[in-house]
Amino acid sequence: MNPFKEKPQKMDSFFKPWQKLYVKAYDKREVDPYTRARVILMNGTEYEAVWFTQQFQRRVQDNELRRALALSRRVEQQQQKVIAALKPSDETILEHTIGYEQLAVDLTAGMAANEPDPMVKAALDFALLEDFDHLYRYSDLLEQESGVRAEQLVGHYTEIMPGRPTIAEHRHPTDNVRFYIDDQTADPLTRLHAAIITAAEQQTMNYYMNVCAVYPTDVGRRLYQEIGLIEEQHVTQYGSLMDPRATMLECLLNHEYTECYLYYSCYMDETDPCIKGVWEEHFTQEVAHLHAAADLLKKYEKKDWQQVIPNGEFPRLLTLHENIAYVRGVLGSQAHLTSRLENYIDESKLPENAPFYFFQKALNTPPEQVPTHFFIQQYIDGHGRDYRWQTAEEPVPELRDRTMDDITVGRGRIARSGMQ
Repeated sequence: MNPFKEKPQKMDSFFKPWQKLYVKAYDKREVDPYTRARVILMNGTEYEAVWFTQQFQRRVQDNELRRALALSRRVEQQQQKVIAALKPSDETILEHTIGYEQLAVDLTAGMAANEPDPMVKAALDFALLEDFDHLYRYSDLLEQESGVRAEQLVGHYTEIMPGRPTIAEHRHPTDNVRFYIDDQTADPLTRLHAAIITAAEQQTMNYYMNVCAVYPTDVGRRLYQEIGLIEEQHVTQYGSLMDPRATMLECLLNHEYTECYLYYSCYMDETDPCIKGVWEEHFTQEVAHLHAAADLLKKYEKKDWQQVIPNGEFPRLLTLHENIAYVRGVLGSQAHLTSRLENYIDESKLPENAPFYFFQKALNTPPEQVPTHFFIQQYIDGHGRDYRWQTAEEPVPELRDRTMDDITVGRGRIARSGMQ
């Protein structure tokens, strides 16, 4: 599929009356977990599209260009409203959060397994273990507060057990910036992965920032507050992978191409007939946006789209599926990693004056009050052991004991030395 070869429809034909914007939501008791995940993914993709063109228009003086951006943005807004309505009103904040974290785990793992660039693959693997741990901690909260077992929500496709402990994920801000890719030489799949994961993690960050204030319990509010900070680190990491030398119009073309790729991937992957129709319709709309972006690039920068995207043919399509073996492999070999500037390093090999330790001391003193650790230990004290769903023994020996929440993995020196 090459969306540049598709005949675009007129943009004005996409405006809808209200009754067509408020679509029928999925049934949370029957929905396939990956249908829920695709809804979350595409909601975040549309948020990114709207946010990007809002930022774009603030940087240009030409009102004709601003009007062109406003036209496509209004259609993107309608798309977002349709997708947001697919979430049912009886799906709780925390149940929806499980969908966010399952998406984060299986989207990241699936991309990492196919990522040709070692630097980008390393970034995906690194954050994967952190989202995996978030899924575990939110799942325990869900079980404690409502008796709902998250393995039912994730369809037994994604394991629920500790990853790199959230307490160990707090890094100095200077240690979350990575080297950027070169759009001129990067594999098309690499460019797509960087754009997709940035938007997906940004959506997660925004969701946690907003629901933190409205969550009904203090322990939940504290978890969203802490994990929301980690999601900001992920957005910083992934956003720094994208080539900053691209012009805004080149970025616009890349955004629209990414949306075409995602909607077509979702359409090919979807099992729900009604939602499949949404993906198909939105793909048609994004083709029009893509061609409009190519026209703007030609008009204002005198560039053909091939100068930005040399081959418009989609690479391997994105699919959401279980990645249990892959996640276990990464967890078993990389749980102790942290980062120093652009590099990933075993925490035990950091110098004693590393900014990581300063930041850990600033945030995590005393460790007993760190929300994600405090809650799991509280859960264990009340139930005798934590809640997990796993297919085999935990790959990290230090994390196997279900009667304690380990805080040494990824921060062993500070935990053992009393620096906290």
